This record gives sequence, C-alpha cells and structure tokens, in this order.
Amino acid sequence: MGGNHTQPKFILLGITDTPWARAPLFGLFLLIYIITLVGNVGLMVLVWVAPSLHTPMYFFLAHFSLADVCYSTIISPKMLTDLLFGNKTISWAGCVTQFHLFALFATAECHLLATMAYDRHVAICHPLLYVTVVSPWACWQLVAWSYLVASLSALIYTSCTFGGSFCGPRQVDHFFCDASPVLRLVCSDTRASEAAIFALATANGLGTSLVILLCYGRILRTILGMRLAPSRARAFHTCTSHLVSVSVFYGALFFMYLQPASRHGSRDKVASVFYTVVSPMLNPFIYSLRNKEVKAALGKCRRRMLNHCRHQRDATHGIRESWNALGWKGH
Repeated sequence: MGGNHTQPKFILLGITDTPWARAPLFGLFLLIYIITLVGNVGLMVLVWVAPSLHTPMYFFLAHFSLADVCYSTIISPKMLTDLLFGNKTISWAGCVTQFHLFALFATAECHLLATMAYDRHVAICHPLLYVTVVSPWACWQLVAWSYLVASLSALIYTSCTFGGSFCGPRQVDHFFCDASPVLRLVCSDTRASEAAIFALATANGLGTSLVILLCYGRILRTILGMRLAPSRARAFHTCTSHLVSVSVFYGALFFMYLQPASRHGSRDKVASVFYTVVSPMLNPFIYSLRNKEVKAALGKCRRRMLNHCRHQRDATHGIRESWNALGWKGH
C-alpha cells in the first residue's frame, strides 16, 4: 500500500455535510430501515408459515426479501450511525467487507429477478409443464446458481476496487464504500479495474435484464393469444408486481453502474439512496398490496393468531374460575 504496511482508514463524507439536516435525515432513514426490516422479514415468515404460499413463486420472493434485508442492513446501520454521531470513519477491513457483501447481495437480486421472470414464463406459457420444470429441486438449483454467480462476481468487484495503491486523503465521497468513489482514491492506474468492473456489471445487469425481456416477450405473446378476457387479466395481474420491482431496481442500477467512472457525480448519491434504502422498503408493499394470495394468507394468519389468543384467554379464565371455586369451597 504505497510503502505503508498499516491498513488505512477511510472517511465517508456521507449524504450531507449540513449539520441541521442530519437529525431529520436520521429520523427519516431510521423509519425507512425499520419498515424495511418489518416488511421483508414479515413477508419471509408469512411465506414460511402459510401453506398456500408454498409455491416456487413465493419461494423466490422469500429469497428476494432476504437479499433486500441483507444489503439494506449492510448499508443503513453505518449510515444512521454517521448521521447520529458524526463519526464517519470506517476501517479498511470494514470498507472492504461492506462493499463485498453489498456487491454480493445486489448481484444476487439481479439473478433472482431473472429467476422470478423465468418462473412466470413457465407458469403462463407452459402451465402443464410447470410442476415438472419448476420442481423444488430446480428451485433450489436456481437460487444456488444466483448466489454462486453473485459470490464470484463480488470477489472480482472487490479485488478490482481495492487492489490498487491508496495515497493522499482517503475521503470517500459517498455514504458507503462503493466502487466508483473508492477508485477515485487509488494512485495507480485504474483503467483496467474500471474496465473489468464495467464489463462484469454489464454482463450481470444486461444479461439478467435480457432474460427478463425475453421471458416477458414470450409472456406477452401468450397473453395476447388468450381468447378469454378474464384469463388475460389474471395473467397480467400475476406479472404486475414483478415488473414494478424490476423497473425500480434496474432503473437506479443502470444509472449507477452502466456508465464510465468519469461520469459519476453527486447524482450517484440520490440513485444509491433509492436502490439501497428506498427500494428494499417498497418491495414488500409491491408484492402484498396488489397480491390477493398474500393478503388472503395474511388474513388467515391474523385470524389464527386471534383465535389462539382467544383460546388462551378462555383457558386462563377457566383455570382462574376453577381456582376461585376451590378457594370458595375451602372457606
């Protein structure tokens, strides 16, 4: 590291350097983070406990929520701590770990979204083969492949980002350790690293988006060929939530990573906030508010909990009455 064998520390400049804005931003992002955790963890638990949601579509959705929780947790707690206490330093190991895990789960989300599009394609275009093609074993294979590709990609992203020599002020002009602001601090030539990151981001981003486009092209052709209007409406409805998530996630992601590093600027922070903080909060609402199956499963779980609480209360009341009766007889 430029002749200095000690591991450097970085300073995250954060979202804002205006003191009066830190408290409102802390409150806003804390609320968003709490909603993100409650929404995504609640959706995962609902998929786990509701038998009606034990289908491939919701299996993939549960892993998508898990990725949302993970990479939001990688970013938000550090950002909230910096806003609250103003201590914006992060160690070398912390910066590398944060970026590596963020790259892993963000890339996994790209492949999970493509997997969910393939699931909808088989369900609508080949419904008779759905149980065979999207079997439980196939679901685990697709999810494992998503995490495997994401892990290998994250290793390459991390080695390219932190493999150079750092010198001078180590101030990262961002609220977390991301590739572009970190590479600006490298003294050595970064053109090869930038090209490798750009090529891999293009392969992951455009590759998965191409799969999504191909799947929905086939889906659209199949839907338009349906004779009954209710069947077309039902098929469109099953794809709406996924299309909204794809639009939100890929819109910000393409703006951030499918451009040369020289074009990155202050607008990156706005885009980063959108897909690292806001998007994970929105996904549970996107998949639950317009989804009859999720709302029905949530209603059943709520009624089951209320009935359980009512039975517990009745049992406790019965035991108390028995004790009172025994005590009365004792007198």
